[in-house]
Amino acid sequence: MIQALRQPIAFNEFIEWLPEVSECRYELHRGAIVEMPKPRGKHSLVTGDLVFGLGNAIRRANLPYTIPKECIVRSLDGESGYEPDAIALDKAALQNEPLWESGSILTLGESIKLIVEVVSTNWRDDYFTKFGEYEALGIQEYWIVDYAALGGRRFIGNPKQPTFTVCNLVEGEYSVQRFQRGDNILSPTFPELDLRLIKFLQQELIRATKFSSNPAQIQATPLHR
Repeated sequence: MIQALRQPIAFNEFIEWLPEVSECRYELHRGAIVEMPKPRGKHSLVTGDLVFGLGNAIRRANLPYTIPKECIVRSLDGESGYEPDAIALDKAALQNEPLWESGSILTLGESIKLIVEVVSTNWRDDYFTKFGEYEALGIQEYWIVDYAALGGRRFIGNPKQPTFTVCNLVEGEYSVQRFQRGDNILSPTFPELDLRLIKFLQQELIRATKFSSNPAQIQATPLHR
């Protein structure tokens, strides 16, 4: 359960307040500190496998990217700060980040090649709030991994289906595709994405979905805002 602690608070105050060690993660949402449980169980496994697969894809393609263990992404207006489940950064661009060395804080969209949120019960944050914030910041690609089919029906269908959503920035706005069971997952940022990672993602969608032994293929469906 997500619990608002207190508000309002400035971003710098939030960073100073963050505990060194905690059983929870904390984000700043429009001046309110929000307590978020750390990923556990299936959520933790999916996140870990995603990070491992992305790391392999980066190394195999010899890309100048890196995956930090933790970081905070500051919103464009400076009123919010988010800790994503996974993120891939441009090593060279980090030189232009004024708060990276002192606090692992990201303020520039061009530093971020890919950002990932694994959906939990607070699904509106991922599909609405962070979608808008990451788009405004200019983050090139955003994945929403809804393996448990928790999101709204407008995003994952009716009946609800486990869904992998890829948002790619085109002329300042996200172009959105959703992928469900049997789909080939496509990533503009990682066009040669490790086949083992694609297989894992497909298996996660299939494992979480109950369907017949010979399911029909579901095509990738463009979404419009």
